Amino acid sequence: MLQIGPYTLPNPFILAPMAGVSEEPFRVIAFRLGAALCPTELVSSQGLMRANQRTLKYLRFDPEVERPYSLQIFGGEPEAMARAAVIGKQYGAQIIDINMGCPVKKVTKNGAGSALLCEPARAAELVRRIHAATGLPVTCKIRSGWDEHNRNYLQVAGELFGAGCAALAIHPRTQAQGYSGKADWDVIADLKRHFPDRPIIGNGDVKTPADARRMRESTGCDFVMIGRAALGNPWIFRELAGGEPPTPEERCEGVLAHFRAHVAFVGDALGAVRSFRRHMAWYAHGLRGAAAFRAEVNALDTPEEVEAAVRRFFASAHFDATALEEEQDVDYRAALG
Repeated sequence: MLQIGPYTLPNPFILAPMAGVSEEPFRVIAFRLGAALCPTELVSSQGLMRANQRTLKYLRFDPEVERPYSLQIFGGEPEAMARAAVIGKQYGAQIIDINMGCPVKKVTKNGAGSALLCEPARAAELVRRIHAATGLPVTCKIRSGWDEHNRNYLQVAGELFGAGCAALAIHPRTQAQGYSGKADWDVIADLKRHFPDRPIIGNGDVKTPADARRMRESTGCDFVMIGRAALGNPWIFRELAGGEPPTPEERCEGVLAHFRAHVAFVGDALGAVRSFRRHMAWYAHGLRGAAAFRAEVNALDTPEEVEAAVRRFFASAHFDATALEEEQDVDYRAALG
């Protein structure tokens, strides 16, 4: 059974929490296309406690679509994290997810993100305090360790499950690796072998539907968390359910719908156009003429220009295998880390 806490999920495929991506508009799209769960991007516990308006915006969700609603928070101080989780619950959160994997220095220097891997007891205390304060299921996302000499994922997992963690996602790279090298799926399999009765979520180097299926089959993980493969392609969740890739017309209308929802979410047309540029680059990846389109969108300033450019390009753009070789020109890491 695909269970996280009291929630039975319809399938094993989860959208990864990604910075600047896993906002309400994109989560709703992913849910509607078949994602089983879509946690928010990481939200600062300190920002929630200070009622920072920018931070509170990240809590917006669609209660009709986002069920269950999983809120990811980050921080290193147990009392602050518990108080932030309570605020999240007041705003509608049904699952609290703790980020213990972010490798970015501005997060780790404050004892949060993957820095928690160095202190398993403190990481477990976060789970205990948040669950006691909210009564909600608490999930965590970790890495395999701090560096190659400190791959302590089994110890960390044991502490977290002992504290009541409802499900554990693992990205099998170390903090030192960041997003370089290859994700070691053997780590996922090892974790599942040691904790066969606990929900394990695999993550890392899933680029296609075939990769997602292969991860689950080869590691035995209960769920697969999809990040990079969903950037510009939320239809991957439909494909994983046996559906078809989008037609050019459907892709065009999907990009436009996402853009309009993004403008409404941001509340500032110019800011929305600028922040949506990378989404357009992701949506164009693998399509004939993508490089020229990416250059064009960086000069767009108004919603009207975006709509015209999207219709002009996506309505007739077709998949081009040779365009995949341009991958190095597409920035994914800003979202992933």
